[in-house]
Amino acid sequence: MSLRLCCRPSISGFKNKRDLLGLELAAYQSSNPMGKWLSGVKKFIPFEGYVKSVKTAARISFPKISSDCKDKESSNFLSHKKMVPYSDPPSMEDVESLYEFFDRSTKLVVLTGAGMSTESGIPDYRSPNGAYSTGFKPITHQEFLRSIKARRRYWARSYAGWRRFTAAQPSTGHIALSSLEKAGHISFMITQNVDRLHHRAGSNPLELHGTVYTVACTNCGFSLPRDLFQDQVKAHNPKWAEAIESLDYDSRSDKSFGMKQRPDGDIEIDEKFWEEDFYIPECQSCQGVLKPDVVFFGDNVPKSRADAAMEAAKGCDAFLVLGSSLMTMSAFRLIKAAREAGAATAIINIGATRADDIVPLKISARVGEILPRLLNVGSLSIPAP
Repeated sequence: MSLRLCCRPSISGFKNKRDLLGLELAAYQSSNPMGKWLSGVKKFIPFEGYVKSVKTAARISFPKISSDCKDKESSNFLSHKKMVPYSDPPSMEDVESLYEFFDRSTKLVVLTGAGMSTESGIPDYRSPNGAYSTGFKPITHQEFLRSIKARRRYWARSYAGWRRFTAAQPSTGHIALSSLEKAGHISFMITQNVDRLHHRAGSNPLELHGTVYTVACTNCGFSLPRDLFQDQVKAHNPKWAEAIESLDYDSRSDKSFGMKQRPDGDIEIDEKFWEEDFYIPECQSCQGVLKPDVVFFGDNVPKSRADAAMEAAKGCDAFLVLGSSLMTMSAFRLIKAAREAGAATAIINIGATRADDIVPLKISARVGEILPRLLNVGSLSIPAP
């Protein structure tokens, strides 16, 4: 898919951004079916000073996303389960406010959360339709380490859910964010998500809570790719794996062998599918316990990772949260630190967040609906190569 940006006229005759943005808004209104309605919306807030440069028309080529049956299945699953909470489309005022936030920043840090991934069909925990709403309790770090039964349950569910989890595609929000990053409008990105959808969209964020795409030993630190671990599980449990893979998971029903999709890629399945004779591969280096390289509930973010995120938060001039309720301290402390260091702060999220009382700009909208619109506005337009 390609997104064609509007061609802006020569700067000659325009003294400041107010004139130029006013012309762009008029052009948008005249070409948009809702133009008459938009003509009554508040115009851009004026900026002082002169425009330093002019951007020419550009074409953004988004990465191609496969349209095979897996992708359609993921789309149908998202639509039916209504994973993304309802929100009115972002208004022109919302877009203008977010534009100003970006435009005034020279060192912007972005933190993303589960609200990014729900738009790709991956459930979250805390939204009205999230996993917590059904009484689900995720496994804790302590439970995983002390109980072989808990590890069997986790890895059986995770193996069963892996195929669906990896079928998810980056959303328009992921892609727009990557475009803004590559154009130099974002200095540093941090994500709470473990699904690597940002990477598939072209970004390379600091993964605050790790990733399910890597499996690591809790004893010696040896790690291996998740796909290789999946192969090992299948090799050790061939009949079990064949039985799981032969079961047809209906995306419109949670009754298919009693399973429900979960936020971290695992699936809730009946005990009969994992309790007996399920073998978990051991670390090939020290025979230790293997777990996904993810910060489970009850565990701490590795110090080096936490320090890198905090350094970015304290050193930025603007901090933007996208799709996170900030209920975990590892995330909340970052925006709090940025605020205390004097940075501008803003949140785009559907529903309440832990930082609502300290952040001056809060927009209730889907990230995938507001960020693409930002690519058409003023100095955020992506320059031609």
